[in-house]
Amino acid sequence: MKILVTGGAGFIGSHISDALVAEGHEVSIVDNLLTGKMENIHPAARFFKLDLCDPALPKFMQDQNFEYVIHHAAQVNVRLSVYNPGEDAQNNILGTLNLLQGCQSKVFRGIIFASSGGAVYGEAEHLPVKENNDKGPLSPYGVSKLSVEYYLYCFARVLGLPYVALRYGNVYGPRQDADGESGVVALFGKRLLLGQAPVIFGDGEQTRDYVYVQDVVRANLLALKYLEEHHARVKSYTSPSDLDHWAFNIASGQGTSVNELCNLLKVIAAYSGPVQYSSPRPGELQEIFLDVAKAGRTLNWEAKVDLLQGLDITLDYLRKSL
Repeated sequence: MKILVTGGAGFIGSHISDALVAEGHEVSIVDNLLTGKMENIHPAARFFKLDLCDPALPKFMQDQNFEYVIHHAAQVNVRLSVYNPGEDAQNNILGTLNLLQGCQSKVFRGIIFASSGGAVYGEAEHLPVKENNDKGPLSPYGVSKLSVEYYLYCFARVLGLPYVALRYGNVYGPRQDADGESGVVALFGKRLLLGQAPVIFGDGEQTRDYVYVQDVVRANLLALKYLEEHHARVKSYTSPSDLDHWAFNIASGQGTSVNELCNLLKVIAAYSGPVQYSSPRPGELQEIFLDVAKAGRTLNWEAKVDLLQGLDITLDYLRKSL
């Protein structure tokens, strides 16, 4: 199949591109390289340096006749979204709308969207959080991800554009940026390996649901198979009138506190020094972990890499890159 991966030079997108190439698909990558890296791009994939907001993007996509789009290009920094919500919306909402303009060709069969299970729900009353839980995002980043889901739902119902939204937990693994503002595993891991104190914002008791990147890759491949099997039903306008029907939580299903995560990483990195605590950051949740039963039932997906194993692999990668 002819597949476009947006953000394919980035952390998650590059791993997905690798897996698609390995399965024999014709893979193209669109990335503006602001955070993505050329060395992440598989040599068998075609690369196009384009921004999501580039007016040339829709025509480019229609000329290429892509059958599927796996959409991972995004502004992912929660703190930046709080301080500059306009920039977040420009990239995540308007950029995606520009992308969707290019998805309306006769050969197009569906889009997989990287949403956020850690941001769209907000502080939940009951844990683990199911897909049909009330939505109450506490950051503009979460608002932008949920907004795109509504646009996708609208395009599916009105224009027959098939889609799946994968609501990720906290994804970690090799190639995650250890020098950016997001990605706590990579940030902590690098500092610990360098003998530097990690910085925990708040008291460290906030919980997150960590999922290894290769488990996320498998979720995308299974979602692609699901779309291939069900896209005709969406195009016939018989899809359920429920936003959450086409959404799936992709996570471990377990909550791990930041303190617990840090302690595990300290052991792997052989770090015995202090930990630094700082003020809580606005827009971040206190407690979240996700119910993944629906992805198991519908996509036949489950997380296979446990946290300790995934952290060990990730720190080994970081260690070799220092």
